[in-house]
Parts: sequence; C-alpha cells; structure tokens
Amino acid sequence: MTMDGTGSLNRITLIGFGEVGQMLAREFDTSGGLQINAFDLAFSDSGSPQRTVAQGLGVIVASSADEAVANAQLVISAVTASSALNAARSVAASLSEGTYFLDLNSVAPGTKREASALIEASRGRYVEAAVMAPVYPKRLGTPILLGGPYAAEFFDIAKAIGFNVSVFSDHVGSASAVKMCRSVMVKGLEALSMECFLAARRAGVEENVLASLRESFPALDWAKMAEYNLERMTTHGIRRSEEMREVAKTVQELGIAPLMSTAISAHQSTMGQLKLKDRCGGALPEGLDAVLDAIMEADPWSQIHVEVLE
Repeated sequence: MTMDGTGSLNRITLIGFGEVGQMLAREFDTSGGLQINAFDLAFSDSGSPQRTVAQGLGVIVASSADEAVANAQLVISAVTASSALNAARSVAASLSEGTYFLDLNSVAPGTKREASALIEASRGRYVEAAVMAPVYPKRLGTPILLGGPYAAEFFDIAKAIGFNVSVFSDHVGSASAVKMCRSVMVKGLEALSMECFLAARRAGVEENVLASLRESFPALDWAKMAEYNLERMTTHGIRRSEEMREVAKTVQELGIAPLMSTAISAHQSTMGQLKLKDRCGGALPEGLDAVLDAIMEADPWSQIHVEVLE
C-alpha cells in the first residue's frame, strides 16, 4: 500500500452501498485513476438496485468483504447501525497494514470503541466519523466530526478527497457522543410531529393546534416542518430506528434512563415499516394534510396496543 503525504489515494473500498455509499461513489473524483471497490450484502442478488447502480458507476463489485478490501488504502464503512460491528469484523483480518478504516456509521460511542479495537488489532488505523446532518443535499459537504488517535493524520487525506471534516477528539467515542445526543432531539422532533399531528387530525383539531403552535413559536413553519419530519420517518424510519437503539444505548451508558430514545425508536420503526412511498406510487403526496391522510389510511396502529400508565 502506498500513499504520499498529500493524501493521494489510488484505491478506496466502500463497505455498504446504500444511500451514503452510492453518494460517495458518485462524488469521488476518479479522473486521476482512483479505483473504487465496494461490497454490499445485496450484491449477492445480480439484479439488486445496489449492484446495478454500482456497475453503472464503474465501481468494482466485490463478491466478499475480504476481496473488497484487499490492498485498499482507505476502507469506508457505511452500513446500517445494527451491522456496524459485523462490518468491521468482516474486514479486519484482511486489511493491509496501515489501512485507514473510516467508520461513518451512526452508533453509540461504546460500539465505535468495539469496532476500533477490532480494526487496530488487525494493524488497521481506525478513524471515528460522526456525520452531523443528512448527506443530501450537501453530499460531500456534509459536516463530519473525526475522532480517535489517527483523526489528525487522516484530516488532510479526508480534505483531499472532498470531505468536510474537522478533528473533534483524539479519543474514540467523543465525536459519536455529539451525534447520538443530537439525535435524541432531531429524531425526537420527528416522532413528536407524527404523534402530535396525527392525534390532532383524529380529534378534528389539527388547525387549532397549528394556530396555537404558530402563536407560541412564530419563527417556525409548523406545517412545513411536520411534513418534512413525516417524510423523513416514512422514508428512513427503519434505519433511524436502528440508530435510535444506539442512541438509547448511549444514554443508558451515561447513566440516564433512555425512555424517550426507546419510544422514538418505536415510532420511527412503525413509520418505516409502512413503506408509504410504495403505497403512494413511489412518492409521498404534497402537503401536510395529504401526508397525514395517507398515514391514517395505512393505520399502522391497528395491531398495536400501548399500555398507558396511570
């Protein structure tokens, strides 16, 4: 493996080829001879969307994680939260000495530290990454906090390939603590929007609730924000639910009961399982009223009973 001091790379491997992996494959500049390899469990299906997109972008499709990382200078892990440790475990033994392993996954600090131990035991250089916003619309411009003992030396390499990074800490876990604590609020606002406005719609007081919220918080466009939050949940709820389980783990590790985080995870999962875009012909209808109608028609709570504490 060779890489000069400017951070010049000739081989990057992507582990996971979902939304983030595909964005990276599109955004990295390959005009100078950069080779991009990828592995995703979905590649086993020759007709999967992930494999089709990879081939269309000129990405080298690997048949295994081991094959994908052979001789790579940089391995980027971008899988679901529940698969983050398995992803690190699957490639650790096959990394070349000194290979950087950039962990973009949204997981608890403790999970990051476990992944770090796996990579560094196999001679790799683990770099924690906390992605602080959705990757669209900013793509490579999305802010990322780096952490761990190799964060500072990786900084110039990350900048050279287009990432918007800052070094947060030389300890693994601190950057992810920022991400996880932030997610309580961000994903929590999504879940609150869903519960508030669906309840208001069923009670026939939706406009009254909106008017009251506008009066209390006039700087916020509540209808637009709620519509956006519901779109996020219905589109990414499964992945967000997994992330919120890691958030709950983080909160519990810090000695706080993760009551909100676990409830948010349940709401995110419920919305994600609706597959609402598929039900609506591939895209959600426009406007808060229409989105609420579509969710109510699907009636995700018909088989769910929650015990209310008295």
